[in-house]
Amino acid sequence: MNLKKYLVIPFLAVMAFTACKKKENTVSTLVTASAPTISISGSSYYSIPVGGALPSISATSYDSFYKQSYPVVVDQSTLDNTTPGLYVVNITAKNKYGMVGSTGIYVAVTNISPAIHLEGIYQRLSNLQQVNVTRRANGLYEIDNVGGVPPPSSSIVPALFVQVDDTTMSFPLQSTSQGSISGFNTGISMMPSDTTFQYQIEGPFNRNAVRVFQKL
Repeated sequence: MNLKKYLVIPFLAVMAFTACKKKENTVSTLVTASAPTISISGSSYYSIPVGGALPSISATSYDSFYKQSYPVVVDQSTLDNTTPGLYVVNITAKNKYGMVGSTGIYVAVTNISPAIHLEGIYQRLSNLQQVNVTRRANGLYEIDNVGGVPPPSSSIVPALFVQVDDTTMSFPLQSTSQGSISGFNTGISMMPSDTTFQYQIEGPFNRNAVRVFQKL
């Protein structure tokens, strides 16, 4: 029995010594925080009819620090093509260290006729402040001053909305430099020579104000 103990102890000592040597030789790798930048070939704004499919999105990614390109993933799980509205489809790319870069494209789901559009210069009726409405895709619009507030003001921020039909607009939750906003009590009136739309804002504005804009 004693002989067996003397044989085992030196073996364990060698293993312990070897483990210590391996630990001493471990080298830590310092990784710089850098994520791929995604470039979209084409528009960041799309419009599809209810039940339609999103066109093929072409995008590439490149990490300028590590000087490598990485595969791009277009995640359509947030897109509900059965319900009219505005959706953000995320595009991501992950570098070899697991750091993720991302961007998004905006997709309007609407059956509105391409012949109908709201683009133009509008005036907020309560203070006569002019704003610009730009059509980004069929039924998808960007207003450059969502609050209709006079300059100078840090509250002058753009926002997107979708024209669902002749009288309805979708103004979903979205991020701005002033925080997240959304619209409610929305409406559109398209009369000959008199187009108006309105909404109230949930977010960093007076939510009780009904903001009515008339096309000039």
